[in-house]
Amino acid sequence: MKTVLIIGMGELGKHLAYKLHALKNEVCIVDADKNIIDTLQKDFENAYVGDCMQRSTLEELGVKDFDICVVAVGQNFQASLEITSHLKELGAKRIISKASSDIQAKFLLMAGATETVYPEKDIADKLAVKCSANNLFDYFQISNEYSIIEMLVIDKWVGKSIKELDIRNTYDINIIAIRSGDEVNIPTSGYTFNADDHIFVFGNEKVINKLKKKK
Repeated sequence: MKTVLIIGMGELGKHLAYKLHALKNEVCIVDADKNIIDTLQKDFENAYVGDCMQRSTLEELGVKDFDICVVAVGQNFQASLEITSHLKELGAKRIISKASSDIQAKFLLMAGATETVYPEKDIADKLAVKCSANNLFDYFQISNEYSIIEMLVIDKWVGKSIKELDIRNTYDINIIAIRSGDEVNIPTSGYTFNADDHIFVFGNEKVINKLKKKK
């Protein structure tokens, strides 16, 4: 379990707060809009109204006590920048700040963010990959060189085992999991592919790009 302070209850902040709460983390939410906090207070024990551009507000929250501080302020970049800077000065352990452009991300990192998130760009990049590939259900970029994809099993693999196909040596990839219906399992080399299998593949980005175009 981690303790997480989320500043700004826009769409990103709310979805993040509920998901973290569902994962049994201790979540504290803050927003300057009293109406928003009044609505969310029934679901979050630690919910506060406050202007986090004021350093004193952050001091009262005790930002050093949280494992992660998330700055999810909406369209007001100046506010996001100032809050990030205050958090850094007050000794926050890890600061994740929302950006809306590459230049914003750059300035937020300079202001003290440990890392930045760029939700719109991340979603667009992921959607573009899914739209341009055959039988691709999900895509996770691990680094510039490696990715994990969830895709429907390639037709010519059906009825054959991982060992028989010599997947690792032939394709230079690893099958790390297989989804069959509602079940997800880690396969052995003797696993035989079924026509409706979803396979989770880990490999080099160049190899993955070729694989996801196959049927």
